[in-house]
Amino acid sequence: MLRILPLNALLTRAFIFIAALTLSACAIFGDPNPLDETKGWPEQRLYAAGQEKMMDKNYDKAIEYFQKLEARYPHGAYATQAQLEVAYAYYKKSEPVLCMSAVDRFIKLHPNHPNLDYAYYLKGLATFNERGIIEKYTKQEINDRDPKTLRVSFNAFKELVERYPNSRYVKDATQRMIFLVNTLAMHEMHVARYYMQRKAYVAALNRTKYVLETYPNSSAVEEALVTMVSAYDAMGMDDLKQDTLRILKTNYPENPMVTGKIAEDEKVWWKFWESLYQ
Repeated sequence: MLRILPLNALLTRAFIFIAALTLSACAIFGDPNPLDETKGWPEQRLYAAGQEKMMDKNYDKAIEYFQKLEARYPHGAYATQAQLEVAYAYYKKSEPVLCMSAVDRFIKLHPNHPNLDYAYYLKGLATFNERGIIEKYTKQEINDRDPKTLRVSFNAFKELVERYPNSRYVKDATQRMIFLVNTLAMHEMHVARYYMQRKAYVAALNRTKYVLETYPNSSAVEEALVTMVSAYDAMGMDDLKQDTLRILKTNYPENPMVTGKIAEDEKVWWKFWESLYQ
């Protein structure tokens, strides 16, 4: 015979069943509201904890502490510095996009901050050595890369140098700018060589002219002139070839094309060199 339980007994069993399910869920998925160890911490302690994690290279935890500090004490003494610390932690984590985002936010919020020079310097560093997964595994040279990130880095350093000429970061930023200019110019020459090898001489000339006009003080100017002579020679444009060769002789008298001392392996694709000195 079917037994009918009283209502209060049914409710008790239902409560026990639900409680059991809740405990099982917690065991499987964890506490949905984990205990926050930093609850009640003053801003000084949060900042110190973040600094400690930075020293330990635990950047994720450091970012967590600094972000909590800013959220809880937005007008506190450490809030602004915490924003910069977050950007630096992203830089150390090799997260250039997040680093630049944090820096841009800082610049927007504090356009007159005394450490704004450091913010621009950090933004320049963020993409200075950025390399993608493919580049890391193929050991691709920096001048073979898409120059977009290099230009972002250059522009950040340029703004630092122009806006804060007396900043302690200017010397290093200037040296990095010189490196970036040479690298950007060599990137153009890398493309020009590609076009030369495929006999796309007009395209190669356009690249070399861009180098001469945009990066006139770079280390790639000599190669640009040599490539122009090569392209004009291949196209049968003797007047332009001789004009460019005179410029090369004037500015780079020791160039192998000028002296005729050309290594055998350098005659592979600049084959006109051989005919110049026969």
